[in-house]
Amino acid sequence: MKQRLVILGGGESGVGAAVLGKQKNYEVFVSDVGVILPEYKKILIKEEVSFEENSHSKKLILNASIVVKSPGIPDSNLLVRELIEKDVLVVSEIEFASWYTDAKLIGITGSNGKTTTTSLTYHILKYAGLNVGVAGNIGKSFAFQVAKYDYDFYVLELSSFQLDGVDKLKLDVSVLLNITPDHLDRYNNSIEQYINSKFKILKNTDLNSVFIYNLDDKNIIRKVDNLKLLNSKFGFTLNRLNGKGAGIEKGTLSVNINSLFEIQEGSLSLKGKHNIYNIMASAMVASALNLKTDNIISAVKSFQPIEHRMERVTNINGVEYINDSKATNVDSTFYALDSIEKDVVWIVGGIDKGNDYSQLIPLVRSKVLGIVCLGKDNKKLHDVFENLVDQIDDALSAGEAVEKATSMAKEGYTVLLSPACASFDLFDNYEDRGQKFKKGIIKLNQ
Repeated sequence: MKQRLVILGGGESGVGAAVLGKQKNYEVFVSDVGVILPEYKKILIKEEVSFEENSHSKKLILNASIVVKSPGIPDSNLLVRELIEKDVLVVSEIEFASWYTDAKLIGITGSNGKTTTTSLTYHILKYAGLNVGVAGNIGKSFAFQVAKYDYDFYVLELSSFQLDGVDKLKLDVSVLLNITPDHLDRYNNSIEQYINSKFKILKNTDLNSVFIYNLDDKNIIRKVDNLKLLNSKFGFTLNRLNGKGAGIEKGTLSVNINSLFEIQEGSLSLKGKHNIYNIMASAMVASALNLKTDNIISAVKSFQPIEHRMERVTNINGVEYINDSKATNVDSTFYALDSIEKDVVWIVGGIDKGNDYSQLIPLVRSKVLGIVCLGKDNKKLHDVFENLVDQIDDALSAGEAVEKATSMAKEGYTVLLSPACASFDLFDNYEDRGQKFKKGIIKLNQ
């Protein structure tokens, strides 16, 4: 008798899990409380997978053998709680896919920098000629790729939500970039619960596993010091390297795991302190996999910044425009502002996730001359920053924000979209926000 696989959520991860489940001879049913996009419906129909949208039918869900739930559905969801009470195994798509691949798995998590580090690590491995896929919070879902391709390596961008749903997942290389307050509404406003979630990246690791982590992050170090880890561990720091790991001194990055090599900071296309961390972590993964030093250095130098992360869009009349729409928390925006040396007109705002903006105040005082608040409720931003800048205004669209920021900017200024907030009040997601920001800039030249 076939096992019944129920998938909650008909998005990228859910449909990928459905395709893999069908291939592995499960009886598959997909349920989405909202609308399933046409592109995903087409796949489900082609694969002959049963599905429903705009509702969850309990009688079709509670009889599941296994449930794969979307990362966006919290464990506190009433239906999920009912499944758990019935002893139904509820896992993430990442967990489910990991059961059906023998590939080496590299997992990367952190509050900030995941996408850049995952993309760079994938780029290095691909450059070195490895048969590698990239998945998780990026690209096609892990489950879909396991079903359709035969990769020897996967680089996985893992959110805390995805890690919450792991059980037997065993990573060969685990990377923890940083931990700063984010998504605390999902974790009962407890930083400790959020830290514990991030550290699930080490679940099931053993003597053959490698752990790469940030030596400058107090939350990480405090937790690591209290753990008895079996796996090899290597740290990275913005200080001088002592022993194994990675560090930087006088503009030279040093990486030493299987062999020592150096990269000059001036030769890198990725700028800013936060990207030094991302580069060191990626290079350490490659070194841990015994890739040739020359390949690692060449790949790092040739990597281009990803879209929506400190993406330099254009320069118009001496004003530079930077799209950092992916900065959805305060820490990410801190690094963005810190990396810019020019005067800034800052576009900020959206859905505030309980943000504490205090760490941004010194940077705003020193380099921000104008602010455009892009969101439906900007009161908190006005309260914190109004007396720190010459001009502050509001906008209800990306185009309006671009126009108002441009009117504030003079030659030599940078207009920076780095919202520090979620996008869902005015946009579909951060990509939509970034694209509309760029379209607004294009209109300036028309």
